[in-house]
Parts: sequence; C-alpha cells; structure tokens
Amino acid sequence: MEIAPQEVDVLNKRVLVTGGSGFLGSHLCEQLLAQGSEVLCVDNFFTGRRQNITHLLENKSFELLRHDITFPLYVEVDEVYNLACPASPVHYQFDPVQTTKTSVMGAINMLGLAKRLKIKILQASTSEVYGDPEIHPQPESYRGNVNPIGPRACYDEGKRCAETLFFDYYRQHNVKIKVIRIFNTYGPRMHPNDGRVVSNFIVQALRNQNITIYGDGRQTRSFCYVDDLIHGMIAMMRSDDALTGPVNLGNPSEFTIRELAEKVIALTNSRSSIDYRPLPQDDPMQRKPIIDLAQQKLGWSPTIHLDEGLIKTIDYFESLLKTY
Repeated sequence: MEIAPQEVDVLNKRVLVTGGSGFLGSHLCEQLLAQGSEVLCVDNFFTGRRQNITHLLENKSFELLRHDITFPLYVEVDEVYNLACPASPVHYQFDPVQTTKTSVMGAINMLGLAKRLKIKILQASTSEVYGDPEIHPQPESYRGNVNPIGPRACYDEGKRCAETLFFDYYRQHNVKIKVIRIFNTYGPRMHPNDGRVVSNFIVQALRNQNITIYGDGRQTRSFCYVDDLIHGMIAMMRSDDALTGPVNLGNPSEFTIRELAEKVIALTNSRSSIDYRPLPQDDPMQRKPIIDLAQQKLGWSPTIHLDEGLIKTIDYFESLLKTY
C-alpha cells in the first residue's frame, strides 16, 4: 500500500497495538511505522515472539511494553488496535479460561482506555464467530452456528462477547469503534507449532513428514496473505467513523484442505504423503467470506494469489527451520 507524502503528517499518531509481537501484530506494527506512526507494542508473550519484532527495537518510533491486557493499562495514545488473543486451537485450548478472559476482560480494559481518551479502537474479531456455518459463503449479517460449550467455545464465544462489548460501548458511551472479522490468514512469522493448517503443512512438507489432514480433506478454507490483511485492517481504521463494522476481511478464493496439501507438497518438492485423521469436534466444514462490504466501503480486495503467498511463506519457514 503506497502512501502519498502529504498524508504522512495526518498519520503521525501514537498507536497502541495489543498482541503486537504476534504474527499479525508484528506485521501491523511494521506497516504503521513505515507509514509515519509511533507504535506502542503491548504483548504478554504467551504466543507472541520477541524475534518477530526484534528488527523494530532500534526504531525510535517503536516502544515495547510487556503487559497482559486482562489487567488495566494506563497509557496515552491516539488509536488502539486490539489484536491480543491466542488465535490457533493449540494455543487457545491450552488455557481456555485465560483465552476467554483475554477476549472479554481485555476488550473491557481496552474499551475503557478508548473511552477515557476519546479515541478510535479497532477489534480484531474472527470468522470463528460464524462457527460451523449453515450459510455459505458467510456475509456479515449471518449470526453464526457456534457450540457455546464445546472445546473451541473459549475462543469463538470470547470473540463474540468482545463484539457485543464493542457495540455496547459504542451505543452507551459513544466510543468510536471498528470491528473486523478476520478469515484464515497466513504468511511469514506464523508460529511453526501453532497447529494451523498452512504452517502445519509447510513444516511437515519441509521435513518430509506425512502431512496430517483431519477429516477427508474436502472441507474448505479461503486463505488471505498477511500483507493483504494488514492493508485491509489499516483501511478499516482510517475509514469514516460511521463505518463501525463488522466487516469481513479475507480472501474469497476457496480451496479444499486436500488441494492446499497438494500445493504445499508440489511447491516444496517434498516426499511427504498424506495422513488422514478424525476431524476434531466443531471444526468448520466450510469457511469463505463475502467481502462486498470491504470492497465497497474500503476499496479493499486481496491481491496476492495463494501460490505466490505460499512461496513467500515456505521461504520463511525454510530459513526458520535451519535455526531449530
């Protein structure tokens, strides 16, 4: 995303990014700095990694604060991007109570900060609020099909409750809110052991291990490259205050899990074969966004094809695995 020189002064804000050392957060911090903002990166390093933001530490416009947003935070900033929360099943099911607390209490604390400072706040919600959808593809108007007592509920329902809080603060306290629902995103700086399908497949293929597919491989996902997602996120924050969302951000190109595995094997020249295992409880069979709202209101559409993004992600993991 190019930025005109005359816009830099407008964008020279002090921006808080919670979860800023995570996969998405680190890319967001990097892009905000490149566009002239000062960035306060807040993370408790439960899933975020310091190496994701090491290259930013010498930047005088970047500040790192270790903090858990389930506790209040008293800082002075101009905008808040609330990304803090473990986002992969392996991580969010490790401590499900803490996952729910991060989504709910974290939202309350960050909304309280935005209310006090009278600033804009963006919530990184998720396509998981749609659960295992009975409507395909998924528009923002769809209310979802979520099991509130299943093993994924700590994340799914935590994010749904966070959205509730955002809109209640908007209606009750006039807080300027932005809510996006992020669909499957991939790219460099994904955690190699996060259990997500792209990172799993690439790591297994590079090691010539069998690629694990849960279910028969016919379930579908749509994969958005991280650079596209970050551009959409920033566009949403900078949109007119009347656009609160929720707005779907994702790539509507749909692939089966088996197709993804075959692409990864081909792109890595791997000797891996495919190992089919039982599908976990409540794992969605279909996931594809309708992005008409993002296209119309933000002028945003993903531009990076899956093959191009996979090559960049494979290159990252090849370098990373050499250090393990």
